[in-house]
Amino acid sequence: MAKTAAGKEAAKTVKITQTGSPIRRTSDQRATLIGLGLNKMHRTVELTDTPEVRGMIRKVAHMVSVAD
Repeated sequence: MAKTAAGKEAAKTVKITQTGSPIRRTSDQRATLIGLGLNKMHRTVELTDTPEVRGMIRKVAHMVSVAD
């Protein structure tokens, strides 16, 4: 990981963009999108790359695009 000026390691982030609509999707997939901070088409968020976030991405992979 990259180190910041203070000498601490910076957390790796991942950019997630919603590309699919939650219409006609299950309620748990809608809730996952909201948990990721996405609720409208083409909205982008930058989150810390953790196993929890990766699991959420995997659950709605057909509705999002990911850039490291």
